[in-house]
Amino acid sequence: MTRVIAVSNQKGGTSKTTTVIHLGVALAQLGKRVLLIDLDPQGHVAEGFGIVSDDLQAEMSCVFEGSKRLTDIIMPKVRPNLDIAPSNIRLADMELTLVNLRFRENKLKRALEPVLTRYDIIFLDCPPNLGLLTVNALMAASHVLIPMAADYYSMLGVSRLIQSVETIKGEANPDLQVLGIIPTRYKATTTHAREVVARTKAELGDRVHVFEPPVHDSTRFPEASAQGTTVFDIAPTIEGAQAYRAIAQEIANA
Repeated sequence: MTRVIAVSNQKGGTSKTTTVIHLGVALAQLGKRVLLIDLDPQGHVAEGFGIVSDDLQAEMSCVFEGSKRLTDIIMPKVRPNLDIAPSNIRLADMELTLVNLRFRENKLKRALEPVLTRYDIIFLDCPPNLGLLTVNALMAASHVLIPMAADYYSMLGVSRLIQSVETIKGEANPDLQVLGIIPTRYKATTTHAREVVARTKAELGDRVHVFEPPVHDSTRFPEASAQGTTVFDIAPTIEGAQAYRAIAQEIANA
């Protein structure tokens, strides 16, 4: 059965897109058929593979407005076993339009139906808010994965997101589950980062899985993004690369 995983945290700077790209590539390398759907108008999923998002004529805003089907805008085989459905800034305007449409919270769920059997895992890269695009993701998803930067404010955002997930689960998507929290941007040399991860495990660990190891912070991640590639290609031995591979393996085995 296809797992549709919304990668979400309403706080910015938690490495959502970095997580989507690296887990997607790692799972594809494990033989899983993977689709990455970009729901963030910044369009960074495409940019992460060296594709200029602003040049795209067919992207996710076309799917939400109904002028194209999801199959029309999917870019196949950006990596072996890995397809992407990109977005760009036009998606921001589309979110405003969604407010006035009927069945606006289920647009993505309906769009996904024809492609579900093609993939083992579909990642939804959510914007850093709890607006209509994120609600669409949570309505369409079977699971929620929460990247959490190892800092206090990001930790507070996780608690609020879990409350929102529980609300949607109770009212509209009873099958929705929290897959877990991935500590990101982790600096083992700082007491604060260690305390944040420890407190997250202490306060949420009995309800929510906290993935290990944490993804260590590294300048190699933005360097890889600037080159349109991943750290698996330019720095495969760094701790962050190893963490994403380990987490991908755990997800694949689940």
